[in-house]
Amino acid sequence: MICAAIVTAGGIGSRMGADIPKQYLRLAGVPILARTLSIFERHPEIDFIVLTTPGGHVDYCLSEIVQCYGFRKVRNIVQGGRTRQQSVLNGLKLAEDADFVVIHDGVRPLVKASVISGSIEKAKLYGSAIAACPVRDTVKKSDGFNVDTMPRENLWLAHTPQTFRTSLILEAHEKALADGFTGTDDASLVERLGLKVAIVPDSDYNIKITSPQDLAVAEKLLILQKS
Repeated sequence: MICAAIVTAGGIGSRMGADIPKQYLRLAGVPILARTLSIFERHPEIDFIVLTTPGGHVDYCLSEIVQCYGFRKVRNIVQGGRTRQQSVLNGLKLAEDADFVVIHDGVRPLVKASVISGSIEKAKLYGSAIAACPVRDTVKKSDGFNVDTMPRENLWLAHTPQTFRTSLILEAHEKALADGFTGTDDASLVERLGLKVAIVPDSDYNIKITSPQDLAVAEKLLILQKS
């Protein structure tokens, strides 16, 4: 069985307010993207990695991230599309020889290897699996005023990794493209096919770094993770 990882780093991170895309900002002295890639590089079940980048950044990623940090599993670096969904599809086309594919945000550098393993295990059983955290706060539906309180017992916050049988997620992406549909994550495209997606409980540490505040929190969490 061949298992690939697609690490998405195609955005520019405008909310971060930095001069460079957020994935290149340093977390405890190391680029966020390099920290993320290192987890998949070390993971025994990942055979190769496809990395998506912003337009015009392929050479930079190759020299400053992949070669600089010695990532041997990165087989392809592909320019991303206009949306994340398009970027993932670009990556999937370079991972068609894999039986399963783990899709992960390049700016989630604190994902646990055990969560990656759990998503692969459940994808083998069910075809699709996502990492997610249960909703703990009270959720309100509103039009500007409090309209309704939503039951939270079955609500989850979807994270990455999201792992799929490769043929299945390719079919889901190609149908979405043909239909002109854009989903909020890859699992939503599989749901459109009428299929269920298994959930793997995730750690609250697996945050997505999209703002300066997130970066500061990640610094603290990295210290706690090592302690």
